This record gives sequence, structure tokens and C-alpha cells, in this order.
Amino acid sequence: MVAESAKALEVVGDKAAKLFASAFGIETAGELARHYPRRYYERGELTDLGKLRVGEQVTLQVRVKKVAGRQIRSNLHKTDVVVTDGTGELTATFFNRKDLPHRLLPEQEIMLAGQVEKFRTTLQLKQPEIELSSEESMVEDAGKLIPVYPASAKLATWSIRRSMRLALDMIDFDEVVPAEIRAARELIGIDQAMRWIHRPEGWGQITVARKRLRYDEAFVLQVVLAQRRHLAALEPATPRAARPGGLLEAFDAQLPFVLTDGQREVTADLMHDLAQPTPMHRLLQGEVGSGKTVVALRAMLAVVDSGGQAALLAPTEVLAQQHARSIDALLGPLGRQGELGAADQATRVALVTGSLSAAARREALLDIGVGNAGIVIGTHALLENTVQFFDLGLVVVDEQHRFGVEQRDALRSKAKTPPHLLVMTATPIPRTVAMTVFGDLETSTLRELPAGRQPIATTVVPLADKPGWMARVWERAREEVESGRQVYVVCPRIDASDTESEAWAGAAAVAELVPTLVNGPLAGLRIGTLHGRLPSEEKDDVMRRFASGDLDVLVATTVIEVGVDVPNATAMVVLDADRFGISQLHQLRGRVGRGAHPGVCLLVTSAESDTPARERLDGVAATLDGFELARLDLEQRREGDVLGDRQSGSRSTLKLLRVLRDEATIEAAREDARALVAADPTLERHPEVAAAVERLVEAERAEYLDKA
Repeated sequence: MVAESAKALEVVGDKAAKLFASAFGIETAGELARHYPRRYYERGELTDLGKLRVGEQVTLQVRVKKVAGRQIRSNLHKTDVVVTDGTGELTATFFNRKDLPHRLLPEQEIMLAGQVEKFRTTLQLKQPEIELSSEESMVEDAGKLIPVYPASAKLATWSIRRSMRLALDMIDFDEVVPAEIRAARELIGIDQAMRWIHRPEGWGQITVARKRLRYDEAFVLQVVLAQRRHLAALEPATPRAARPGGLLEAFDAQLPFVLTDGQREVTADLMHDLAQPTPMHRLLQGEVGSGKTVVALRAMLAVVDSGGQAALLAPTEVLAQQHARSIDALLGPLGRQGELGAADQATRVALVTGSLSAAARREALLDIGVGNAGIVIGTHALLENTVQFFDLGLVVVDEQHRFGVEQRDALRSKAKTPPHLLVMTATPIPRTVAMTVFGDLETSTLRELPAGRQPIATTVVPLADKPGWMARVWERAREEVESGRQVYVVCPRIDASDTESEAWAGAAAVAELVPTLVNGPLAGLRIGTLHGRLPSEEKDDVMRRFASGDLDVLVATTVIEVGVDVPNATAMVVLDADRFGISQLHQLRGRVGRGAHPGVCLLVTSAESDTPARERLDGVAATLDGFELARLDLEQRREGDVLGDRQSGSRSTLKLLRVLRDEATIEAAREDARALVAADPTLERHPEVAAAVERLVEAERAEYLDKA
């Protein structure tokens, strides 16, 4: 027997080991054991063929209806096997399997694995993997529940099942959860749980095993977060309280609008935290357009008042530049220290991005280093060693899901004493996600929109049903421009070479669309282009021209997703909207309706009705509530996609845990993790927990290094 972390996957054979590594990133027997069944079949239970979708990779348990084989050419024999679930039918086509007509009988139960295709009006599987009821693995499973595993084109579920048997017989599983917690939570042992999840004799065993394994996933993650909270509470920080008659008071006096109740409440929390001798660690989440930037800026000014500096880390140059423009406009003379027309007391705003000219970079670094720049805004370029702060007191991270903890900490390490931390996200986060991903942070939420925000009417334009509606889309865009307003047009790609996968082939591209619009439906309008490959100066120039009204239409990729604020832009056309996620569409839509006129958002799609893509778009069109959409997003997408890059890979630590469904489990694990860390902060008395934590942290660190 070997420990589950040992490199022992070779027991399944060299060929299978290579397939597991390439298909799922599985390299050890322990990782294989945590490749849990997706579902289970009972003997005699047939797959509902009516629920199959074209393009899906599926595993089916079906009954043979008829078999027909014929020689097509001298070297090609074709066998068509018609199978049924009792109501519908599907054809499985095999080539050069002359044995099948003799081995398959009507009413025989078989399993098939392959990709669903459509031939004329009939669903089919072409050259699928097949397992007959007479074969060894099916016989072994007779009378039991049959596990069905996430599979690949080269690894069918029954191949995985055979490998799993070999692995389970040789592994000693690591017992991570302390015995007293297992007893209190009524959890079975890990060895029993692993055997029952893979080789159950009844549904009760599956239920009990899943309960234990879900708790494990939640517990280890919560211990990591509890340790981070514990260490943060031990750090000394410089209190950063605003001074009477300082920049913050001057800023508040010149604000042209009244803060919402929510903004005032959140600001009070921030000011309280900033005045403490331990670092603030707070997450600020809010609806699109709820005024997070103003709240963050007030916190920054309090830090500047105390003699410190604040750094705002943004994920893209476009967003960093937009933040710089917005903050510069909000501060006015208060942000122009050393310039003509500056206020008596003022600071400077420095922008640091990778594409700055050498002269601009030298000037910015000097202002930061000597402390003239109280507010520093930048991209990953802020993490470089050449960026040295005079007295960094506050780190603000925008769109935290695009950064790892390591990157966050790399910026914090530039401070003399641990700085205060404010993490912002414009993507509303369900409470359980906040506990699971941002559990080392206190959470503040802005739900209330500032007075004057206009409603946004969202309409799905279904080209599959109404192809003629596309002409009306461009007419509608022209009407907005003729009314003196401006329009965004969003494409999934920059040009034909910009394809992440074959699935993106054919999606609308900025470079191809602009000439079509200029010479067609939007002829005569002033059209600009914005995407991530443009030089920084050109991106900045395009945004300035659009913001000042010198452009009527901006054709862009999702670089405009967050932070872009042009009050006169009232309409948005999103092409191939089904290529985007729910939260991304909500963010994009939030770019309109920010001025005196209502907004309109047209989601153009060729997706067929009654498909998941159309359901997603209909959900976005049905509500402007970002929190409701966040839950819908989490329900529809893979868990890892929502939890961030670290969790979305094939070696994700969250296999069974679902943060909406398993709220009670997460709460319990959080409570137990906090108590454990409070009693044993270094986990010296719990080496098995320490080892599991180290594995998780190492996976996170490796992900960060891969990005870097």
C-alpha cells in the first residue's frame, strides 16, 4: 500500500497513465481516486435519449433494438446499431467491427460512449466506445450501482472504472479531518468514504460518502483562509486616519453629488478599519454603477492625509487608464500638486503601465519614490522591482478575481509596514462564494445605485428565429446617434486569428466588422476601434475621443467590460452574445444608462431556442439585479469558472463541493477551521492538516507562477 500522494499511477499501466495525465492532469493514484463519478446507473436503468444535445460527450446505458452490418468497400465494413431508451432511438455507427452483429442481440443492455452528432433528423454516435453486458467489468458490477465517470474521447468510463479498481486496492488515504471533528459532524472515515463513492452497494452509501468528501474540500480551504486571517491579525500596521481640514474634507466639499446611504455606511467601515493598528483586509463588492470608485477614492485620500500613499492595481491598461481619468476628474485641482491652478493642498496621481514611454515611466517612478504621488494607479507593472514607494499605506485591488493572492501580496511587500488592503469587485458575489474564495476578508456590499441612474432595457435578438432583425439592430444604433447619443458595439474577437478554440471560429471580430459597418448600415457615422492589441497611446486616444463625443460608435472587445464611464453612451450591441458569460454580459451592459437618458442593450445571438445559451441570455434580459444573476451564473457554470483560475483547472481541489447547495457544509467547516487555527495556529499538533494545506497552497502558488 502507498500514500495517496505517491507517484504511483503506473499501476494502471503506462498507456493509461499517459492518457490520464493528458486528459485530466492526473499524475498520482491519489489524484485518480479523487476523479469522482459524475453519476450512477442502476442495472436496467436506461439513459433518457430525449435529453441529449448535439456536440456532447456522453456515456449511455441503452437497450439494443436492431443491428445491421454490411460491406461498403473491400476494406470497409459498416455496422449500424439502433438503440433505445424505451421511448426514443439513436443510431451508433461502427466501422470494421464485423464481430458486433454476432455479439449483439435485441433487448441486450449495453453502454456506449462518444460524441452526439446529428445525421439529417436522427441523433447518432459515430464510432463510439462500447461495453457489452457480458464483458468483465459489467459482470463485476452486476446487481450494483454502476459509476459513470467524467470521460474523454480516449478514456471511456469503463476504462476509468477498471483503473480505479487497481488504484483503490493499493492506496492508504490521508485522514485529514481530526477525529473529534469527524465525531462531532458525524462523518465516516476517509478510507470508507473513498470506497463507497467508487464502489457503492446502495444510494445510502453514496450519500454518506459525499457528505464526508464535500466536508473535506470545504475544511482544507477554510483552514487556509483561517490561517491567513490569523496571520493578518498579528501584523502591525500604521493607522491611517484622515486629518481635520485635510484632502478628504476638501474633496467632500467639492463633490457635485450626494453620497448614497450605502456609500456612507461602507465608508464608515473603511475609515474605522484604516484607523486601526492592524491592517484592514476588506472586500468591497457592489452592483455595476453603485459608486465603488468614489468610496475607494475617499479611503485613498484618508491615507494620503495621514502622510501615506495608496496604490490601485487594475487588471488591464484600459481599466487603469480609465481609473486614472476618473480619479483625475473627481479630484480636479486637488490632484494637481505642483501645477498651475492646483489647490493649496493637493497630491498627484501617477499612472504606471507596461507601455509607458521611458520618459513618462521615469517621471512616474520618481513621483512615487519621493512621495509626490499620493495615489498610484497601474497594472501588473506595479509589481516590478523598479517601482518603489515612499510610504505605501493602502493597496486597492480592482477585479480581484483576475489576480492571485501572490500578486496581491507582491504589491503589499513594497510597504514599510503591512499596508491596509481593499479588494474591489463589480461582480456581485453570493455569500457562500465570498466565504469560500474571499474568506480571509471582511465583506462590504453596495447595492444601492446613485440617484439619476437610468434604467436599461435589454432585448435578445434571436437570429436563428428572426434573421431579418439584424437590419433593425443597426437602424436602432443609428437612431441613437441621430438623437445625439453614442453606441458601443462589442465583438468576442479582434480578428480572424483571435481564436481560443474551434468553438470561437466564426464569431464576430472587430477588424472584420468595422469595414462592413463603415461601408454599410452605419455609413457616415464616426466609428472608432478599441481592443487589447492596440498600442497604449492609441487605446487612450480612442477612449478620450469617445468620452468627449468625437466618436459616435465604438466597436470593441471586452476591454470596455468594467470601469468605462461615458454618460452619453446609451446603446450597446453585443454580437454573438452567447459567447459571453452572465456576469460578463451584466458588466458590459452596465456601460450604458450612466447619464441622463435610458439605456438599451441588444444581445445578438444565433443560438437556437431552448438551448442553455439562450436560457443564459434570457436570464440576463429578465433582470438588472446583479446578485440574482450571480446566483444564476453559479448554477449554470462549472464551479471552478466562478471560483477563479486556480479552481477551474483539471486538478481543482473542489470536486464535489457546490457553494450554493452546500452552504451548511461550508459554514460548519469554517467554524471548525477557525477553532482549529485559534488553538493551533501553526498546525504543529495537526501534521495531517498541515500537509493538506501545503498541497493546496502549492497548487495555488504553481498557478501564480504559471501566470507570471
